[in-house]
Amino acid sequence: MKKVLILGAGMVVKPIITYLLDKGFQVTVATRTKSKADAMIAGHPNGISLAWTVDDEDTLDKLVAENDLSVSLLPYAYHVMVAKKCIAHKKNMVTTSYVKPEMMALDQQAKDAGILILNELGLDPGIDHMSAMRIIDNVHAKGGKIEEFYSLCGALPAPEACDNPFMYKFSWSPKGVVMASNNDGKFLRHGKEIYVEPIDLFKEPFGLDFPDVGPMEVYPNRDSFPYIELYGIPGTQTMFRGTFRHKGWCESLDAMKRLHLITNDKMDFTGKTYADFIAMMIGAENSDNIRQKAADYLGIPANSYALGSIEWLGLFDQTPMNRTEDTPFEITSDLMIEKMMLGREERDMVVMQHTFLASYPDGKKEVIKSRMLDFGTMATDTAIARTVSLPAAVGVEMILKGQIHAKGVHIPVIPEIYNPILERLEDMNIKMIEEYGLPESENIK
Repeated sequence: MKKVLILGAGMVVKPIITYLLDKGFQVTVATRTKSKADAMIAGHPNGISLAWTVDDEDTLDKLVAENDLSVSLLPYAYHVMVAKKCIAHKKNMVTTSYVKPEMMALDQQAKDAGILILNELGLDPGIDHMSAMRIIDNVHAKGGKIEEFYSLCGALPAPEACDNPFMYKFSWSPKGVVMASNNDGKFLRHGKEIYVEPIDLFKEPFGLDFPDVGPMEVYPNRDSFPYIELYGIPGTQTMFRGTFRHKGWCESLDAMKRLHLITNDKMDFTGKTYADFIAMMIGAENSDNIRQKAADYLGIPANSYALGSIEWLGLFDQTPMNRTEDTPFEITSDLMIEKMMLGREERDMVVMQHTFLASYPDGKKEVIKSRMLDFGTMATDTAIARTVSLPAAVGVEMILKGQIHAKGVHIPVIPEIYNPILERLEDMNIKMIEEYGLPESENIK
């Protein structure tokens, strides 16, 4: 029986555990809170759980050595530590996280060890890469080229669960969602290189109607430029990766950022109320009539939508925060988590859309669209958990069955990886619907 080590038991981990146990693998789940792993294993005879923390490298070394493959679902900062153990013991590894330079630097060592370290095998990154490459390779096989490419994705509450001003609820890594609001954006659009400062990330979202969902907003997702080379589309005039949100999120987060509410600057908040917190962040003398003072600071009306969102969170309340030295990010994100977690019976959803403009030697052009809409619930498996962990689960199964021969540090942009994984995901109703031959008017404006 092949043995798999899974490191971490966060909100997206359960489907990979269930999948691998059902396939007859032994699965060991090592995580800080053993009870979480126990709940996910659910008494399966091939499941093992143990309490483990990332500072215990000796135990990690032993676990990697004892198992045939390790899946790191830890925060990305720990992946390289795990990868070095896998190289030392010549054991394959899978992650769902972005490849950082420190991981890419291990490519030759992994090849020398004869192992595969397969990263970015989740949703975004993951399904986005694989579904994009299936279309790009198809276009190239017909002698065509990609003129424009928009890759958009979002993990969101289903429309009926959007009952707060932010139109958002957390179904995965809440701190990570809020922290990502501090990212910048870089992309190529219509031949022009554009850089978006972190403070401006939410200022100019564009609108897009998604079938069976309705109007959505899109803002830039990190740095799009590396994907021009990764996807083999050097002549493209547009390379834009974006994040979907319901209308309400971007306007609210923009105001919160301009009020400095998600910065990581440490400050002393001893004895302060939430209203005092706002006053401190905008340099007001006191917290009286704080909504109006925030409006004046932002240069917007006091009755604006964004300030309503902030008031709904409780940030204008004269309620004691009971904080000492802390950061605005921790205070604000804790309030958001308290009020914005997806309910157990509520549905989340994942929306993804690729839009390509392709041209061919005979002068013909076409717009190609590829879409996915997936729903889940907290009571079963969330959509985000399914779409993040099941690609990794299929990848693990393929590696252990000897169906992937690549060695070194990879992401899933080669046919021997992406074709069988996408086909297996379709069997689990995680499917991209592809439309070819659309007129240029169907392109994103």
